[in-house]
Amino acid sequence: MVGRVGEGKRIRWSQPGRVAAVLFLALSILAPSCGFKALAAESVVYALARTVAPGQATRILTLGSDVTEIVHALGAGERIIAVDRGSKYPPDVTQKPNVGYRRQLSVEGLAGLRPDLILAAEDIGPPEAVEVLKSLAIPIVFVPQDNTPQGIDRKITLIAASLGLEDKGRAVSAEVLTAFQAAADLASQIPPERRKKVVFFHGLVKLSAAGAGTSADAIIRYAGGLNPMDVVQGYKAASEEKLIEMAPDVILMMSDGKGGPTPEQVFGNRALAATPAAASKALVVLDGAYMIGFGPRTSGAIRDLAKALYPEG
Repeated sequence: MVGRVGEGKRIRWSQPGRVAAVLFLALSILAPSCGFKALAAESVVYALARTVAPGQATRILTLGSDVTEIVHALGAGERIIAVDRGSKYPPDVTQKPNVGYRRQLSVEGLAGLRPDLILAAEDIGPPEAVEVLKSLAIPIVFVPQDNTPQGIDRKITLIAASLGLEDKGRAVSAEVLTAFQAAADLASQIPPERRKKVVFFHGLVKLSAAGAGTSADAIIRYAGGLNPMDVVQGYKAASEEKLIEMAPDVILMMSDGKGGPTPEQVFGNRALAATPAAASKALVVLDGAYMIGFGPRTSGAIRDLAKALYPEG
């Protein structure tokens, strides 16, 4: 069965029957090691001793799908002049200049766009490019990754402060957190004995699976699933023997943007063919940024994944 759920989202259920240059106005929310100092409501000193007046930027470069979505949710999307390759929502951002993969950035390309503010996920790279960027006069705000609702709140509050939109930020954050909690509460009602083992793979070539500390692991848990790969940290290769031992009930993957991966492609893989998921062709495919971005739309991803895992309710 193939279904489309909302704008920019797709689910297919196949089964029979970041130096952290952090801007923030509320010291209590972020760790003191972030290296910034608030002088007044009108200015903030960044980690690199730069004073920036919030709200003045009109040529913003966003690096990270969650960062881009938050800027739009704050109503400042028109200030964005370019995005990274992973930023595809809302759909009109695909019409803006694209600077490529956020971990393989070209400093010349970014500087050539003449941004007056860069909002970036803390994992941008390569490291040498980041060092050069930090030496430039362009203010950079590194947005910390945190795969929790509190993390989403920090992202929104930080970005809102950098844009001089604190009031809007509080409103957006309240709405997003309420929706997140409602979705997580719904999934938490799944009894332990009914919870399915779900393994997320980035692709089929190396079968690199998501372990603990990854956004995929978090989304699986919030949606009521169990991740048998959570005994390792980060992404690790999963051998055929390991997969047989883990016995996943469902395989979770990101859309390739071309209609795949399909059940035939996934379960045609020898290592995956021997899993319980293969017996029932249990495959869930979600848009990557939607599923693991941990931004304004994450509550929807939790609900959609939970519904796909437990269609019977």
